[in-house]
Amino acid sequence: MTYLTEIAVHNQIRAELERAQRIVISAHIRPDGDAIGSMLGLAQALREQGKTVQTVLQDAVDPKYYGLAGAKDVKNSIQEPYDYLIVVDSADRHRVGNVLDGIDEVDLVIDHHISHINFGKIDVVEPDVEATALVLYEFMPLWGLPLSEKSAECIMTGILADTIGFRTSNTSPKSLRAVADMMETGINLSEIYFQTLSSRTLEELRYWAQGLAKINFEDGLVWSSLTLEDRALSGYQTNDDADLVNQLSSMQGALMAILFNEQPGESVKISWRAVPGIDVSTLASNFGGGGHTAAAGADVPGSLDEVMREVLMRSKAYLLNMIR
Repeated sequence: MTYLTEIAVHNQIRAELERAQRIVISAHIRPDGDAIGSMLGLAQALREQGKTVQTVLQDAVDPKYYGLAGAKDVKNSIQEPYDYLIVVDSADRHRVGNVLDGIDEVDLVIDHHISHINFGKIDVVEPDVEATALVLYEFMPLWGLPLSEKSAECIMTGILADTIGFRTSNTSPKSLRAVADMMETGINLSEIYFQTLSSRTLEELRYWAQGLAKINFEDGLVWSSLTLEDRALSGYQTNDDADLVNQLSSMQGALMAILFNEQPGESVKISWRAVPGIDVSTLASNFGGGGHTAAAGADVPGSLDEVMREVLMRSKAYLLNMIR
């Protein structure tokens, strides 16, 4: 986009949000901290402008985010009529899940994934930005949506989640300044950091134990798996990996980490992580997924054994070619 085009788009978004009265906001399946923080932060700011806002996700919000404004009010389907639909932090329409079933048009999409495929009337995509929450931090004031303490807590959560507490290789001074500015409004960074990145339930730790017991390491690649039985044994209730993949990627000597997470209905959620210089979004795209160069994922149909065999074969070959 040219600068003038960007200004025109922001002016259009502002005008549309001013006209809209009943708004729906959604995000991707198995929502992470960036998806949840972005959705709730934008919703709170719109409510403070007198709008009626429904927040809708296919999968439930992790209880650790219940302290954020509106987190306990998220539904799993659209309950009321609306005149404007927004999707945040989703690289393509499929990632939103069944929330969009039967819906023809999405009015506004806000995202930061390099693998983004446009699916809205307006797509605001900043692939060089660390988190969708940071995109919102920068653009919401242009749309007539100033951040209050409540909305800023949500936005800060999203930034911390997707930078893993400023530890990802793409962390920029912009994200640090944004969080510092929000701290000056009175927000407690240490509390949000702990809740977003450090706090774990007993069930999560038991779930980690199942995956950590199955670690494999070979030629710079570390991988493990989580089965439906692992989830039942640990008592973990959701379909994500409780961020275990980020623990695998922290292992010394690991250039790439893969976690295979068995899903109901004979499919597998795959998460890749990699050190700078290795683009796992390319791998993910080969399996119908996407993401970022250092963090990507895909949902692949098939049994756990079959999917692991194919993904490991191709990932090992890709990694070997990258480090030669």
